[in-house]
Amino acid sequence: MTANIVKLDNLARMCCSIRASGIAQSLRVSPVPMISVSKKYSTKSTIKSVDSNDNVEDKDIEKGKKDALKSSSVPTSRISRLFHYGSLAAGVGMNAAAKGISEVAKGNSPTWKSLILSDSNIDRITNKFSKMRGVALKIGQLLSFQDEKVLPKELYEILSRVQNSANHMPQRQLEKVMAKELGADWKSKFSKFEKVPMAAASIGQVHAAELPDGQRVVVKIQYPGVKESIDSDLNSLLMLLTASSLLPKGLFLDKTIANARTELKWECDYKREAGALQKFEALLKDDPAFEVPHVFPEYTTDSIITMTRMEGTEIMKLPKASQETKNFISENIMRLCLEEIATFKYMQTDPNWANFLYNCKTKKVELLDFGASRPFAEDFTLKYRKLLTYATLEDRRGAYEMSVQLGYLTGLESQSMKDAHVDSVLTLGEPFRGDFDKPFDFKDQTVSDRIRGNIGLMLNERLCPPPEETYSLHRKFSGIFLLCARMGASVHCARLFQEIFAYEV
Repeated sequence: MTANIVKLDNLARMCCSIRASGIAQSLRVSPVPMISVSKKYSTKSTIKSVDSNDNVEDKDIEKGKKDALKSSSVPTSRISRLFHYGSLAAGVGMNAAAKGISEVAKGNSPTWKSLILSDSNIDRITNKFSKMRGVALKIGQLLSFQDEKVLPKELYEILSRVQNSANHMPQRQLEKVMAKELGADWKSKFSKFEKVPMAAASIGQVHAAELPDGQRVVVKIQYPGVKESIDSDLNSLLMLLTASSLLPKGLFLDKTIANARTELKWECDYKREAGALQKFEALLKDDPAFEVPHVFPEYTTDSIITMTRMEGTEIMKLPKASQETKNFISENIMRLCLEEIATFKYMQTDPNWANFLYNCKTKKVELLDFGASRPFAEDFTLKYRKLLTYATLEDRRGAYEMSVQLGYLTGLESQSMKDAHVDSVLTLGEPFRGDFDKPFDFKDQTVSDRIRGNIGLMLNERLCPPPEETYSLHRKFSGIFLLCARMGASVHCARLFQEIFAYEV
């Protein structure tokens, strides 16, 4: 318990530092944001609107309301965002301290993890991340693809909940953003524009609209202030995560944060995303299985993308889809994943299942969200293809040597660490091994469980972070494997691997 008290003291000092910094700067530059009264609007879903800098009282946070859509202003200045991170840290720390004192008084010896990740703190963190958007949600999304055996169960719950829980902007803030980007007469550019967004995510929200010529489109609008606050937000979040001591050292949090910094800046560059959309539209224009939205450059800016509206259904929400259809979807998504690495050397790295729609009329998979698209260098893709080829051949020496060349290992690790890493690589290659004509059954696969068995040892004994390409690449692979498993799909992985990915070694 003494160690927990020391941690609480350190967290409290850090909280005070963050909050004091934010308040001090606010006093010099602007008044501290004031709490405003919530307003409710009637739409198809219940929406809570907070037309302020998001200072929602803790009692409201702890209610954990599960409205289908919530609206709250995005804190736009670096100072206001710093204030919010400070208030979150202070709230979590004070709650943990109070709970610790209460438990000790009862004769219990609570763990640090149980104090920080109490039910009320889980609600507090989830709600605050949802209102902050940007960095907070992005880090949550990146870490949520870690296995639940790597992260504390309670932290995994938070990360899973924030993946699709962003609040959207209230109408007043939306109008201001649209006028800035498309001009004061922006409404005249659309014959229809739905005020309530179809979706709200970490970087922006999406609205259904119609152009004057009748073309059905969606307008993706970036939250104001997110782009400008990336660095300061990441610094604040890194302090919070480090002080909490909840993450295993083998995650190399600093490298995860650095990767998030890069990806966030990519995703906030809507001109870059528009270019990625156009690139994939060209790459897949003759592919019978995929459809990519068309970008309308005249309605696209640094903070807005207008594109054709896809009419399909999220693949996880398909009503009574046949197993044949699920196999078709899964096999083509796996094919595309392999082509992105070996052929295109350019990948859409976000594995969120909501980015894949299936159009029952056209029989095509519709692809969304290209903000995290990235190129891979020829040297990396060549070595990575060799690594997985050795894995399919069950060549342990080849897999080990290529792992050292790629930077997964230094060669100085313990033998148990080397063995665990090579075991995991060979296990990863299992779906791509075997008979061309025999599909791999993801429904009964144990690949994920066997890789999990080595995670604890590898986290404790890893001497170096993996190559930076790995963060996005393995997140995509993990997402696709989970997608195929969730669909209960049978996929001709060995055939796809030999036709697209295998490298002669």
